[in-house]
Amino acid sequence: MKKIIFTLLSLSVAVLASADAHVESGATDIVPRTINFLIFAGVVYYLIAEPIKDYFAGRSSDIADEQNKVKEKLEESKKAKELAKTKIEEANKFAQELEVLSKKENKILNDNIMTQCDGDLQNLENQNGILMDFEQRTMTREVVDTVMNDVMTQENENFGKEAMAQIVMKKVA
Repeated sequence: MKKIIFTLLSLSVAVLASADAHVESGATDIVPRTINFLIFAGVVYYLIAEPIKDYFAGRSSDIADEQNKVKEKLEESKKAKELAKTKIEEANKFAQELEVLSKKENKILNDNIMTQCDGDLQNLENQNGILMDFEQRTMTREVVDTVMNDVMTQENENFGKEAMAQIVMKKVA
């Protein structure tokens, strides 16, 4: 049906557009030109109206699709932001728990080290006391040996209390 209308309009354009249609009464050819223009406009509309409508409809749907994609990305961004906030909160809680735990462990380790140091100090004091007793006994033996050697070497003297006291005083001083 459209092809028939198109053919009739094309023929009418050819008929009305002839140069022999000049009227000698001095009137202008505005009516045939107007009809030709209307026919031309109708043919152009017929040929390009559907593609233009399709283009703009497709463009509108593309824009709507892009807008939906942007909305989806925005929602994903909001979800990612909320997820990041919860992870930050969890990390802060973990950091606080770790701080408390490390303080407790530090206290325990410090107490253990102090207990070990106290034990080591006590052992050193005991060893020092034992060593001092040993040195005192050794010195006493040496003094006794020296005194006895001196007493034994003195043949002509009296072995009285005074002589012994003098020998001990000499060695002790």
